Order: sequence, then C-alpha cells, then structure tokens
Amino acid sequence: MKSADKCPSFTVISLSADGDVQAIEKVLKHYDAYISKASLRPLYDEYGNIYIAVDTELKGRIRTALMEMILKLSPVGVFCLLCPVVAANGATIIGSLAMVLLAAYVCYVIHAVIVYSLAVKALGGISPVTFFKEMLPAIMFAFSSASSVGTLPINIECTEKLGVSKEISSFILPLGATINMDGTAIYQGVCAIFIASCYGIHLTLPQMLTIIFTATLASIGTAGVPGAGMVMLAMVLTSVGLPVDGIALVAGVDRIFDMGRTTVNITGDASCCVVVSNLEKKREARKLTKN
Repeated sequence: MKSADKCPSFTVISLSADGDVQAIEKVLKHYDAYISKASLRPLYDEYGNIYIAVDTELKGRIRTALMEMILKLSPVGVFCLLCPVVAANGATIIGSLAMVLLAAYVCYVIHAVIVYSLAVKALGGISPVTFFKEMLPAIMFAFSSASSVGTLPINIECTEKLGVSKEISSFILPLGATINMDGTAIYQGVCAIFIASCYGIHLTLPQMLTIIFTATLASIGTAGVPGAGMVMLAMVLTSVGLPVDGIALVAGVDRIFDMGRTTVNITGDASCCVVVSNLEKKREARKLTKN
C-alpha cells in the first residue's frame, strides 16, 4: 500500500504565508490529487461518447483561487501556529517577543552605525554622514519591501551618487544581495538564543560558537527575498539540537525582523561598493604616478 505524502513542513507553510510563490506551489502540489478530483467533468470525444476527465482550465482557476485564499488566511494560519507555543509557555511569551525584536534592532543599528561607518570612513574615504544621507532612499525602500533583490536598482543609483562607477556597482551589489547577509546572521543568532531560552535550554559555549558559525554560513546562502531567512533559521536550530518548532515563536513577527535585516544587508552591500571603488581609484592613481 502506498504511504500517504507527508504534510508540508512548517517552514514551507510559513513561507507560503509570506507570499513565497514556490512555497505556495509546494502546498498546492500536496493537495493536487484533491484539486484534480474537484476538476473532473464529463466530456465528449469526437464520436459523442461521454468520458470523465480533468478540466485543465477549471483546475487552473481552482489553483488560483486557493493561492489567493492562502494569502488572505495567512495571518490566521500564523496565529494557529503560535497558539500551541503560547499555551505551552504562557502568555508572557508575547512580551518576550517585543524584547527580542528590540534586541535584534539594537544589534542592527549598532552593526550598521559602527561597522559600516568605520568601513566607509577608513577604507571608503567618505564621511559616514554623507554615506547614510545618500543611502536613505535605498534604506527606506529596503525597510518597506524587505527584499534585497527588489532594492537593487535603487541601491545602484544611490552608490553612483556616492561616486561608485557603474561597473563596480553592477557587479558587487547583485553579488552582495546573495552572499552578504549581515542582518540575516544577526537575526538567526538572536532568534536561536531566544528560542533556547523559551524552551528552558541552556546553551553552552561550544553551542554558541556553533550558532555563530552556522548562522554566518546560512546567511551566505540565503535568498534575497522576503521570508527566506526563516528557512535558514531551521538549519541553525538543528545544528545545536534546538526544536525547529520554536520557529513558530517568531513566525508571527518575522516580517518585522525581515524589514530590519534587509536594511542592514543592502547598506552593507553599498559600503562594500564604496570601499572597493575607493581602493580602485587609489590603484589607478598609483599607476598614473608611476607612468
């Protein structure tokens, strides 16, 4: 007897709730047999004989309606995922979410202000105030869209105003949108420690170092689209034996996390552009001096 297919994983459901098209497709694929059965209609062949077959047009309409329904009901779905966790850990977990959000954003701001300011000042040759002022349109768009890839065109425009050539920005920024995810690494580290504390698990020093290492590696492979960081969070939790179900604790507010970490990510890409551009200008100047 053929075993039944497993239900979609929590991460797939969470991504579909965030509007990820591929995740929604996986959910629909799981229910494809039911959708096909609902699409059965009596048809006639060329000889007038009646037969039952799947109406592909009707199936397409059903799939579209289900996709719209998933997006509309996603807040309810996230709430249902949170209910068992709140029931097991108590209502105080809601207040803890506000604290972990605050902790994450404090880390975001400290990283952006200190690390990026020092980078553009010491290696980029420009004032941090000028850098953040020119980057403001890209920062605002990244914060609202939570998409590094979607912010690329505006980020390129902002870096060009900072004196970065088109050749450098068009190479570094798309690459950075894929592998330079400082904000995502911060998010995964903060959430991993938060989930461990919620479950009463004490993390040892080796486990914390493992989280740092795994979060760094996971952030490199994270897609620059909304909600992708939460998928990689499952890998970080697994690496230190933390329950993956704990992701439900932060799933309801992941969008707020995502807005901040995306802003940090694109700002880091731009600072890298400025540094490379300045180093390239110095190299060209040395060549001219020698000649």
